[in-house]
Amino acid sequence: MSISLIILIVLAVLAITGLVVGVSNDAVNFLNSAIGSKAAPRVVIMIIASIGIILGCTTSSGMMDIAQNGIFNPNFFSFQNVMYLFLAVMFGNIILLDLFNTFGMPTSSTVSLIFGLLGASVAVALCIFSSNGEAGNISEYINTGKALSIISGILLSVVVAFFCGSIIMYITRVLFTFDYKQRFKKYGAIWCGIALSAISYFTIVKGFKQTDIHAIRVVIDFIYAHFWYSMGILLVIWTIIVALLQFFTKVNLLKVIILAGTFALALAFAGNDLVNFIGVFVAGFDASRIADGDMSHMMVEMSSGYKAIHGGPAGISNIWLLLIAGLIMVVTLFKSKRTDKVSETEVNLARQDEGDERFDSSPISRFLVRVSMSLNKKVSSILPKSTLKFLESRFEHVENEGEVADKASFDHMRASVNLVVSAILISIATSFKLPLSTTYVTFMVAMGTSLSDKAWGRESAVYRITGVLTVIAGWFLTALIAFTIAFLIGLFLMKLENIGIIIMIALAIFIMIQSNSASKKNSDKKEQNKIKSKIKEETSEVIQECAEDISSTLQEVKKVYSLTLKGLFDEDRKLLKKMVKESSELYDKAHDRKYAVYTKLHTLNKNYVKTGHYYVQVVDYVNEVTKSLLHITRPSFSHIDNNHHGLTSEQITDLRSIEEKVDNIFIMTADIMKNNSYDKLEEAMLLRDSLFEDFAVIIKKQLHRLKEGETSTRSSMLYLDILSETKSMVLHTRNLLKSQKYFVANNSENDINK
Repeated sequence: MSISLIILIVLAVLAITGLVVGVSNDAVNFLNSAIGSKAAPRVVIMIIASIGIILGCTTSSGMMDIAQNGIFNPNFFSFQNVMYLFLAVMFGNIILLDLFNTFGMPTSSTVSLIFGLLGASVAVALCIFSSNGEAGNISEYINTGKALSIISGILLSVVVAFFCGSIIMYITRVLFTFDYKQRFKKYGAIWCGIALSAISYFTIVKGFKQTDIHAIRVVIDFIYAHFWYSMGILLVIWTIIVALLQFFTKVNLLKVIILAGTFALALAFAGNDLVNFIGVFVAGFDASRIADGDMSHMMVEMSSGYKAIHGGPAGISNIWLLLIAGLIMVVTLFKSKRTDKVSETEVNLARQDEGDERFDSSPISRFLVRVSMSLNKKVSSILPKSTLKFLESRFEHVENEGEVADKASFDHMRASVNLVVSAILISIATSFKLPLSTTYVTFMVAMGTSLSDKAWGRESAVYRITGVLTVIAGWFLTALIAFTIAFLIGLFLMKLENIGIIIMIALAIFIMIQSNSASKKNSDKKEQNKIKSKIKEETSEVIQECAEDISSTLQEVKKVYSLTLKGLFDEDRKLLKKMVKESSELYDKAHDRKYAVYTKLHTLNKNYVKTGHYYVQVVDYVNEVTKSLLHITRPSFSHIDNNHHGLTSEQITDLRSIEEKVDNIFIMTADIMKNNSYDKLEEAMLLRDSLFEDFAVIIKKQLHRLKEGETSTRSSMLYLDILSETKSMVLHTRNLLKSQKYFVANNSENDINK
């Protein structure tokens, strides 16, 4: 078996893997709006998207030139050089996309491909210069003009998508408001007719502009020749169809638009992005046909483009390859569990309601919010009060019954705008053979519409903006990582040749196995948590869930506290560092629980209106307990890390006596909460009172030691801080126990009174 055939097989396997990994990442682009708005059952959405993908794949042949000659000039590369270049790109893309999927961050397969090709091309060109023993002009090897136009187009699409989404959403909301159902009965048919006409033209006509199917091209040419006439007919036909549908079936027209938009966006995605997954393999396959086994053959013929190699514009010899790729994408769409994880990021950032925020605020986001608030005040001072009052009335949030029942993240109106605008922008780019990042476009359209919809209120704006900036930074990081990985792998393969190929295959297999194993564990754990959460919500077992969760937290607090003292006594730096990490995780978990309390209260308030404040108190006390623990672990680690004197034997003896009683209190408290039995509550209180008496005695002893100079100042301060925070920790534990008792007792009363 020749080395060229082996490389081609490897490219084919990596292309299939790339399809699987890429669709897992990019499915977020065309599924989020339909899923986020609960427009239809998930299986219906997936089937419609699948049809769009299959048809979109048949339109993608025009984009294959990007991999053939869009970034590098094949005239200057031999067959061997080109195959190593393609291998570097494919290995790099698989590693990069799988990494981003694992962390649940949407990224751009287009950016990955473009910068991967650029990095690998530069690496191979440098090796060619080195082997020739002379300096070369890198610009001759790189298709600089085309590469710059592609990169600038991707960057420009971010701005265009955001502003198009925000402007169109603002106009749409002013026209229909959130309470759009009555207005939609009157004017919905016209609006839907316009939307469907735009979808038909931009996604079907523009999307199929590059198709190889002759019959479709005849229709498209006719429409181009009679544009206004054709668009007028489309508008009339669609408006009549939608009006009849509305009159006779009472169907929700916005759901029709959302599903049509999902189909159109999936079609546009496949047409524009398929090159990202199989373009390199197809280019390698074409290169092998041209070279016919001659590794030194210069790839001049590749400059003529994909269609010329495959028999001209009317040739359809490639249609089966594109369809097979489409089928693999569809199977992946249904089977991949990562799709849910990736789509959470965008849905979370675009949702209408407040709640848990995945991202923290940042200085940049806070600055942008302050600037926008200041600008808003200035604009408000200029506009007439009547105009402001009218505009504010158009954005008064009203939840429609169906969407409330479905717990949709945003309403159908916004979902339809997301899909239609995204599909149109991507289809326009595809018609001009411009590889556009579908992830960039759909994400930024969604962010623009959510901004115009006032989903980013003062309570959430800083977190949403940080999230958007984080995702965008991730895309730019994609460019840097893709270039770097492909560049390094390109150098590696050019230097080691066949041995390098074997090593890279082994590394790629190892990474994929490890990643898939970790992903499966996370998915299984997440699914179990969903089932558990659902069962508890359905059976109103919020109290038991709270007790079990807090009992587990207290047991962890007890363990970390004991090990921290052990590490301090033994001056064990590594153990103390580990305890700082674990106490930080406990605090973060308690902190998140505290700020997610209102979500839980929505469940409680259905039946327990008068007792929700007890739950708030419990959660707040747990947060304070973990904070006190953190104030023990950090100073203890810092003390030993800075090589200060350890505690004296008397201090250690006193702390051990305190630790024993603290352990007993935490064990008793955890058992009381776990078993939901408060018979031993008084015993726990007596134990606490006894401990507080010990605190008073031990603090006096320490002050005496300090006065006599028996201990250093730093050790004394650490010792007293530990005592103070331990006392605070026990006090908060006592308070949370009493609040939990009232919480349980009052809810039991409510259940009896029903």
